[in-house]
Amino acid sequence: MPTQSNRIITTFERLTAQGRTALIPYIMAGDPSLAETETFVLALDRAGADLIELGVPFSDPIADGPIIQKAAERALQSGTSLIRIIDMVRQLRTRTSIPIILMAYYNTILAIGEEIFCREAVAAGIDGVIVPDMPPEEATILDSAAQRHGLIVIFLLAPTSTNARRRTVIARTRGFIYYVSLTGITGAQLDNLTEVQQNVRQLRRAARKPVAVGFGIATPEQARIVGQFADGVIIGSALVRLIADEQSPLPPVERLAQFTKHLKAALQP
Repeated sequence: MPTQSNRIITTFERLTAQGRTALIPYIMAGDPSLAETETFVLALDRAGADLIELGVPFSDPIADGPIIQKAAERALQSGTSLIRIIDMVRQLRTRTSIPIILMAYYNTILAIGEEIFCREAVAAGIDGVIVPDMPPEEATILDSAAQRHGLIVIFLLAPTSTNARRRTVIARTRGFIYYVSLTGITGAQLDNLTEVQQNVRQLRRAARKPVAVGFGIATPEQARIVGQFADGVIIGSALVRLIADEQSPLPPVERLAQFTKHLKAALQP
């Protein structure tokens, strides 16, 4: 197994030492093109993102709401594939060292093979992968390949996760645990922050590892509240919506940068 330190781990260690919460924006790679995605990543980095999550478009994204589904459709229409995303990150690594995490459905990884994916992803500078349709009990092949090459597999937990599933994720996760704040799809409305807070605090005590919260966080105020009890805040649909907003007089890259700066300000300790 490679011994070099992973950027996800070192970033959370640094932020924890500083008493800060990680800002983790999500965008769909290839929406509307991979060239523009490169520009978006660099803008998010400059605007204060701590880690960046890149969606890999898939034709049947079961965990995603209509906003991200449409983004995936646009990305597929532009010719985006997992291999092309890996190549894009390789180019980005000459200009940014921000941790980059892919969110990919398992079929996209199976299409090229777990071993090849992990090797090529790490060689390109990708730090981790989230596979929303792969439970940890079925992740042995991917997780083993990932550990051989130094790629972090990030597992998800939800309010409905059993105690057994929580123990499995706590034991196997590196980097951080992704806590899905609601029992729904991306872009759904997050109403009960009190329950999320209770669950996250219990999980952090049990895991003694960073916990980042995603799904349903759409405003700087929601980010501020979640940031008070979580180690990381993940915002996706709100950013993807900004990219697709054809009514705004500002170009997408400026819209993303402005909103990210507002999110960053809300998370300041």
